Amino acid sequence: MDVIRLIGIRDTPLSVDEVFAAVGDASAGGTALFVGTVRDHDHERPVTRLSYSAHPTAERELRAVMEKIAADFPVRAMAAVHRVGDLAVGDLAVVVAVSCPHRAEAFTACRRLIDDLKSQVPIWKHQLFADGGEEWVGAC
Repeated sequence: MDVIRLIGIRDTPLSVDEVFAAVGDASAGGTALFVGTVRDHDHERPVTRLSYSAHPTAERELRAVMEKIAADFPVRAMAAVHRVGDLAVGDLAVVVAVSCPHRAEAFTACRRLIDDLKSQVPIWKHQLFADGGEEWVGAC
């Protein structure tokens, strides 16, 4: 059975419950979940809103990241979804989860999943600031 239970780049709101349910596994003693939300500031500047864009290969790249983590850790199940489009402060931008036999493995694998997603998957953030400025942020 494939340990990648849920993967997606979506233009619709994300669900923590959906991601958590996707990684449920009777052989897992630990489940770690990370939720990334749109914050109201960055670089000490107020953020009014932002937008995420993804390259057409983003989901394929996300799968490759997840397959590598599954090869490096005793993963029982994993899930990752990232939002694209316009988001408001407080909206969920990304939700990832990993279940493993033990908590330490789950924490480490989940941390690696979000870090590698941010550094390797071609998703870009366009932030709009209250002062009228804007900024594009690389792979996130």
